[in-house]
Amino acid sequence: MPPFSHVDTPAVARPRQLRSAWQAAHQPVTGVSRRLRLAAYAVPFVVLPSSLWRLPAAFDEGISFGERMYIPSLSIVSELLAFTAIGLIARWGEVFPHWIPRLRGRRVPIKAALLPATLGATILTLTFTILAIANEIQGTTIRGDDLPDNFPGKAGGWEAVWFYICYTPLILWGPLLGVLTIAYYQRRRRADRSAAT
Repeated sequence: MPPFSHVDTPAVARPRQLRSAWQAAHQPVTGVSRRLRLAAYAVPFVVLPSSLWRLPAAFDEGISFGERMYIPSLSIVSELLAFTAIGLIARWGEVFPHWIPRLRGRRVPIKAALLPATLGATILTLTFTILAIANEIQGTTIRGDDLPDNFPGKAGGWEAVWFYICYTPLILWGPLLGVLTIAYYQRRRRADRSAAT
């Protein structure tokens, strides 16, 4: 009797194809250190706890339909923005992917990646690192108003602990993005110099 050969069924082959396509798209480019890879992969995970923390609020009683849509949308958009940090180490951050019409296969201009990344790192660092820490120390909102009575950090007990566990990692988002942006710029400049010589 002939030995059984392993044949992937379409249901099994599809996840493998997706996994290999995912890995190929997010494979770090040459010159990216292990630390930079870890920093880039950490960014979506730094944002994830706060994104998950706010989701139950979409089901609270007494909120409008618009608020119900806004809360999950904010979480989704936050994760998508956090995910773009991986582009600063992956091939799709240097060469446009094949699914983008007219641009596929062309090199991403350095400024096209640097300007939004620098702006994002600056805003995130100011908002979630500097202002958030200063406001927490002062007990005020970003606008300078006193914290409302229903502020999760004022609740005490496990509710406050859970809030700080979920929101404290956001302090790292801006600085990590800043480090990745500087490394991206340096790597691309070195590559351009090498290509010119």
